[in-house]
Amino acid sequence: MSEEIQRVRAAWTRLEQWLARHAPLSHRSVLAPASEEEIGAADAELRRQLGFGLPAELVALWRLCGGVEHQVIEEDEQGEVASGAFLPGGIILPPSQAVGLRLPGVGHKDGWGGLPAVPWLTRDEAGPESGHWVCDGAVGRWYLSEPPEGPAPFTSIAHYFDEVFSTLTQGPADRMGSDVPGLVWGCLIWDDPTRQQPFRTLDEASAHWHPVH
Repeated sequence: MSEEIQRVRAAWTRLEQWLARHAPLSHRSVLAPASEEEIGAADAELRRQLGFGLPAELVALWRLCGGVEHQVIEEDEQGEVASGAFLPGGIILPPSQAVGLRLPGVGHKDGWGGLPAVPWLTRDEAGPESGHWVCDGAVGRWYLSEPPEGPAPFTSIAHYFDEVFSTLTQGPADRMGSDVPGLVWGCLIWDDPTRQQPFRTLDEASAHWHPVH
């Protein structure tokens, strides 16, 4: 097992253990590992259409967590809280959806300029238009409307998870940006408390959300 894969496994385990202790509904949202068939099919489609395979660290993550499934929250009558969005970048995409977002589509050129990267996080669940990508040695931002550019803020998925864990356990709360971690109804949710109305859509849930720091 490579050092990078070991780092992904260790970083994810620390984060998942934190969720189990402090955000049980978010922890319950974590899906079982993706099957080898799912991972293999995604890898084969990438190679067929773009000539490169899945990043090893993303495969390592999917062998631990195949995505998320939001839980029903009895207190959340308006459906304001997404229990699986426990990362500042949103939800972890499953293999088929992640690869589908990367493929150029019939008759289209690769809008990513051949970058051997795959989307793995998004905050736009209904028709994802942005999120985080990963390739060997980098994790950066992607937008469907423009090619990825600029320096990648993280060197790996493990680095990203390490920063999330450090934000949760050490702070400062804004270590990863203006959205800060908080807990509501057993879920870890990131948002900017300086907004006039926290949480983007929240009314009832905002009264119950409290920051980790």
